[in-house]
Amino acid sequence: MKYMLLIYGDEQALDEATREGCYDESARLARDINASGKYLGASPLHPTSAATSVRVRDGKRLVTDGPFAETREQLGGYYLIDATNLDEAIDVAERIPGARWGTIEIRPVMEIAGLPES
Repeated sequence: MKYMLLIYGDEQALDEATREGCYDESARLARDINASGKYLGASPLHPTSAATSVRVRDGKRLVTDGPFAETREQLGGYYLIDATNLDEAIDVAERIPGARWGTIEIRPVMEIAGLPES
């Protein structure tokens, strides 16, 4: 089953050196997951200041800067893995560096017929 591991944290909490170390450690983890055949994708996201939100209400598009909602933790990146079960996904999630200062949300990915193959 595919699982999306969403990495949340305070994007202002890390200094630049710690952030770069996190990226290096995250890349090593991605290589380890890839070697096990479970890796489907991973990437950090730019800060929420680079975000744009789009809503359509009554047939009209509304485009705003920033995320949809103000929160204490922001979505900072993700891993997409193919895990046997939730326990295996949890084992991977606890290895993500951001778990030490933020939260990793694990969500099973729904398989919908008719989507393009990756």
